[in-house]
Amino acid sequence: MQKKITIAPSIMCADLCNLEKSVKEIERAGLDTLHIDIIDGSFSPSMPLGISTIEQLRKITDMKFDVHIMSNDNEFFIQEMLNIGVDQITFHIETSSHIDRYINLIKKHDTKVGVALNPATPLSVLEYVLPQCDTVLLMLINPGFATDKNEEQVSYAKEKVEDLSNLIKSKGLDTKIEVDGRVSLNTIAGLVNAGADILVAGSTSLYHSGNSLADNKKLIEELVREGLHEEAEQYEQL
Repeated sequence: MQKKITIAPSIMCADLCNLEKSVKEIERAGLDTLHIDIIDGSFSPSMPLGISTIEQLRKITDMKFDVHIMSNDNEFFIQEMLNIGVDQITFHIETSSHIDRYINLIKKHDTKVGVALNPATPLSVLEYVLPQCDTVLLMLINPGFATDKNEEQVSYAKEKVEDLSNLIKSKGLDTKIEVDGRVSLNTIAGLVNAGADILVAGSTSLYHSGNSLADNKKLIEELVREGLHEEAEQYEQL
């Protein structure tokens, strides 16, 4: 059975002046997961959405909220997101002194838990916590600069996804791999082929200028099929 790839639109790349309209457009396109970045302005220099805004979004949609916290104070934001009622909370391992405590806090509320790694953070930091994680989010650019069109995906992006995929398989786990940062129409097929399960779709894919959101979704789905087809061919050759 072919694995399911989730396209998770990044809400900070939508029309922030018309958020409800943007969410309804995503719903009409048949997508069920919304990627929401919580950025504190310290860990990363931008602050796209406040807590109250996310609270209001929760009232207007039944979409799954996939929250990615980029903060130096994870516990505060984790608790706030649990209060709102989101579906998955991912926090950065680089700013976490008490990783197990955060994981247990999230799981206690029947919420999926993810850990995020910056591009240059090695996979070795996952050695003990990987079995507890529903998802590992790999940043493929440095966090917070989604609007900087000059920043390219790191050269080792696909290699890191492949290495994580092999690590997950070697441990017999079903942890999902989420990729975030320049997940573009040029890179999606390769990332899916490398093992990505969740694609954070932003300004270089779902919100790529010149096409409608619905048209870009079709393009992404074609690239996903291409990546899965390549993966299937590789298995047949083994």
